[in-house]
This record gives sequence, C-alpha cells and structure tokens, in this order.
Amino acid sequence: MAAATSSSAVAASTPQGVPERRGIPAASFVEDVETYLRQAGLDVNSALAFLQERLQQYKMVEMKLLAQQRELQAKIPDIEKCLGIVATLQAKKALGEALIADFELSEGIYSRAKIEDSDSVCLWLGANVMLEYSCDEANDLLKKNLENARASLEVLVGDLQFLRDQQTITQVTIARIFNWDVHQRRSKQSAIKET
Repeated sequence: MAAATSSSAVAASTPQGVPERRGIPAASFVEDVETYLRQAGLDVNSALAFLQERLQQYKMVEMKLLAQQRELQAKIPDIEKCLGIVATLQAKKALGEALIADFELSEGIYSRAKIEDSDSVCLWLGANVMLEYSCDEANDLLKKNLENARASLEVLVGDLQFLRDQQTITQVTIARIFNWDVHQRRSKQSAIKET
C-alpha cells in the first residue's frame, strides 16, 4: 500500500513532457491542492512528508553537483596551465633556447632545472599514473581534456539551475498544501461555531 501511494505521488508531482533531467526528477506546480491530493491518493500529512523527502533528495543531489562543479573549476585552470607549459617548451625548442624552471621537490623545497631540446613531456593521468607524450600529443590531449571539462561544466551548471528550479517549485507546493490545510481547518471550525 505504501509503495502504491508513493508511486502515485511521484506520478502526480511530475509534469507532462519533462519527467527529469539527467536523472533529476522534475517537480510540478500544484495549481489545485484538493485535486492533487485526490489524484495522488494522499492526505495532507502524507503529501507534505513526500514533498519534504523529495526536497531533501534535491538538496543531496545539489551538494553532489556542487562538489563536481568545484572539482571542474579547479581542474580547468590546471589544464590551461599545462597547455601553457607545453607551448613554452615548444617555443623554446623552436628558438633553440633552454628553459629554466623551478620545481617543488617536496613541501617548501625547490630545485632549478635547465631543460634543453625537449621532445616529450610527462603528464599525470591520475591514480598515480604518469605517461610520457610527445609535445604535440600532449598538446592535443590537453586541448581535448580542456574542451571536455568546459563542456562538462556547462552541463553541470544547467543541471544545477534545473535542480534549483525544482527545489523552488517543491517549496512552493509544500507552502500551498500547508496553507490549504490551514484554510480547510479554519473553515471547518467556523462551520462548527455557526451551528
């Protein structure tokens, strides 16, 4: 019985045509609370509990998406920096000059290196894996990774906007159901007092 009620509430809360965006269920604005409750087969408390649970789910997904957004926003400048370094190496090689670079050996300990006529670079791929690439291959790979990261960030921003819209709609629906319930109780009390 509880599963049937929950699936009825899900169906009633999803608008026609836009059921979800990348796994995030859409919320629908409840125009007529009484009709919504009747179609969903819920009483006021059950509907409010369902909507509060849905709101918490939205907030959990938002936290996850915000963490992914922070990761991508940190990753993009790193990729751009690597592209700049590869371009500098290629430019120095073309001019026949050596590149002088300071690098960190460990926390607070730096060393200076003179890089002459380098045909390849090593890139960290993650999970403690580093591969050596030619400068042209590294440049192509980094450009592809940058393009993918920017595209992912754009999709993520759209998902966050969609999610915030769903939270707002759900909060408004909760308020409308609560206010409708208060109005119904007051109407019943007024009817009792008049008789």
